[in-house]
Amino acid sequence: MTIETAASYEVLDPRFSRLIFPAAHVDKLYTGCRWAEGPAWFAAGRYLVWSDIPNDRMMRWDETDGSVSVFRQPALNTNGHTVDLQGRLVSCEHRGRCVSRTEHDGSRTVLASQYEGKRFNSPNDVVVKSDGSIWFSDPSYGIDSDYEGDAAPSEIGDRCVWRIDPQTGSVARAADGFVQPNGLAFSPDERLLYVADTGATHVADGPRHIRRFQVGEDGRSLSGGEVFATCGNGLFDGFRIDTQGHLWSSAGDGVHCYAPDGTLIGKIRLPEVVANVCFGGPKLNRLFICATTSLYAVYLNARAAPRSGSCPITGTAK
Repeated sequence: MTIETAASYEVLDPRFSRLIFPAAHVDKLYTGCRWAEGPAWFAAGRYLVWSDIPNDRMMRWDETDGSVSVFRQPALNTNGHTVDLQGRLVSCEHRGRCVSRTEHDGSRTVLASQYEGKRFNSPNDVVVKSDGSIWFSDPSYGIDSDYEGDAAPSEIGDRCVWRIDPQTGSVARAADGFVQPNGLAFSPDERLLYVADTGATHVADGPRHIRRFQVGEDGRSLSGGEVFATCGNGLFDGFRIDTQGHLWSSAGDGVHCYAPDGTLIGKIRLPEVVANVCFGGPKLNRLFICATTSLYAVYLNARAAPRSGSCPITGTAK
């Protein structure tokens, strides 16, 4: 059952006022998770899938009737998800230590599980570029304990962002130098890649920021990596970017909105720590918010950009 509550907006810059509807309420669509994460919108089916990591299940919210059901359980402690250019679910698996894809017939294909014979730590968040390449972060959260995966030492010995080639399925290191890389998203023109580093969970006075990289003309190389924004409440985790380049990020007190120049222009305050967000709905103007135990949604005067192209990955990356 949907519970409607008045939205609590904090306008820090006049630009934020143009992105919200002050009278809009926040819908609480579901509660009962241990740690809600990784929302992904399926336009064709009008439903949302998200992870409840410690409960080892994936949930499904249906826009047509508001019902919630278990999409998959067990779910290998999946974390972040996205939808590829053919409408298939791409998932980061903590316990599987891989990036997988759910085919249209429901079968599971492992896209990347290792690099040079060493298993990944615990893939965390994932995005698909318009050329079909898949980019994912690989911190250690899923192997740090048995709560969100299986406790194990790191084989790969680093925490990086990786890229899966759309033609060959080969995996290459895209960016390193992180303590704990987390959420990631491309700018609308795909010339910039933003990556969160939540290293403050593991290092005293560690990073709690989002870095911004320039994408090379080849579409795969990265340069730069300067700090775009630092979180003033809790940590950035997952985030998405609208058609105008505003970055909507999870934080300790709700959702923080940043202008393309890095200015924090406003907040949507929520009573729970937010983990991740995504745009959905028929007009892609509804922000779905995974916040600790619950799934929320709010309509905005902003929307995600649709993607085009094809993704010819067909096998397992080695």
